[in-house]
Amino acid sequence: MTCCTAIFRSRSQAIDCKNMLQRAGIKCRLVPTPSRLKLGCGVSVEIAARDYARAKRYITSAAYGTFYAFICS
Repeated sequence: MTCCTAIFRSRSQAIDCKNMLQRAGIKCRLVPTPSRLKLGCGVSVEIAARDYARAKRYITSAAYGTFYAFICS
């Protein structure tokens, strides 16, 4: 596993999540949502696998209503 992608149904919540994670010192970036998923707003947050557990805690505690899932590869 090299990275995990947090999938959102809302572009604004994906951007807010990226900003929140960066403020917490978690390296992440906005990426296009994989088209094979055919869901979401088209923008997702990519997180290094080493930061996945920490990022998951932040995203879960933020209770984003449009967060869909993590896809890890």
